[in-house]
Amino acid sequence: MPHSFGYRARTRHMFAKKFRKKGTLPTGRFLQTYKRGQLVDVIGDGAVQQGLPHKFYHGKTGRVWNVTRRAVGVVINKRVGNRYLKKKIHVRIEHVRPSRCQEEFLKRVKENDKLRSEWKKGGMKGPKPVFKRSPAGPREAQVV
Repeated sequence: MPHSFGYRARTRHMFAKKFRKKGTLPTGRFLQTYKRGQLVDVIGDGAVQQGLPHKFYHGKTGRVWNVTRRAVGVVINKRVGNRYLKKKIHVRIEHVRPSRCQEEFLKRVKENDKLRSEWKKGGMKGPKPVFKRSPAGPREAQVV
């Protein structure tokens, strides 16, 4: 049973650097630009103690609501009891990275728009294509 209840208590592996990833931070992380409304992932980096988010927010995705010189303000939904509260936190840019959670969705939207415009021009024959996702369905039968 742990007896310390500090800010970084029980984060031995959470904020540890990965194997062969120790050392100075890459400069590209500082050159990354963030804009209001952008989705970001909050990933605490143990090499930088300043502006480190609380362990609860490690791995959470939020939306940027404020941009300052060295930090970004992120709105994150936190479940408290049976409700979700919007928590606004400021995190240094070393602990933030652009989120990739919408890549697949945006790719699908572009493909659907392309198909829709092609169908409207008359390039595709037959009924209107279905743009909704459908489940994979059952697998083929096999003899064991």
